[in-house]
Amino acid sequence: MTVRIASLVPSVTELLVALGLGPQLVARTGFCTHPAAALAGVPKVGGTKDVNLARLRRLAPTHVVVNVDENRLDHAEALRAFVPEVIVTHPCGPDDVQALIVQMAQAFGALPGVAERAEALTRELHAELDATRPDGRAERAVLYLIWREPWMTVARDTYIARLLARVGWRTRPAQEGGERGAARYPVLRGDEPWLSEVHEVLLSSEPYAFGPAHVAEAQALCPQARVRLVDGRLLSWYGAATAEGLRYLRALAASP
Repeated sequence: MTVRIASLVPSVTELLVALGLGPQLVARTGFCTHPAAALAGVPKVGGTKDVNLARLRRLAPTHVVVNVDENRLDHAEALRAFVPEVIVTHPCGPDDVQALIVQMAQAFGALPGVAERAEALTRELHAELDATRPDGRAERAVLYLIWREPWMTVARDTYIARLLARVGWRTRPAQEGGERGAARYPVLRGDEPWLSEVHEVLLSSEPYAFGPAHVAEAQALCPQARVRLVDGRLLSWYGAATAEGLRYLRALAASP
């Protein structure tokens, strides 16, 4: 059977390319932008939350990759009517990425070079996980902002929060979001008492494109904190990006 893959998950799209599966990609979302050169010719089928199912059907994928956080359940269920294999992913921390790589290798490992590339990615991942630990680091309270108007942040059981925890950065608020749903990305009122105790405010470059113009606004939210613009892809994309993200995180943590 000819393998025709549609990826509706930006992180996994990047991972599939890293595994050598770029030629098998027949569809992606508009947010699947990296690596740009490899994806330039792959048709877009809408966004992660507004997939054009009719167009996707016409592209006749044999496999579609979805994610619990990023895609809609009703879309995933609709896909099963015309896609032979729907692959559901849900890594919730950097320690889950090996399982994600294995999941992709099991699905596509019969294709040349995939298994070998998966092994190489796994070795790099383990080296960076071993190098990125909170041992001996002072714990710091961190507010990671992903949106404004309203301000939105991340719960502690998300990939982002668990990545940051590897250098002793504990996200606020101190709450879990559950397996799925809006509680994973809490909305702030802006007057929470704990905001005055935050050490670091990280303004992500995505999904909201925070820039220098937003620094003063975030500083007013947390007057005692250092406010920094950070690379949202490296801190939130999992899979091929995780090893690079861990290196980037260590550099952030070491910055005076």
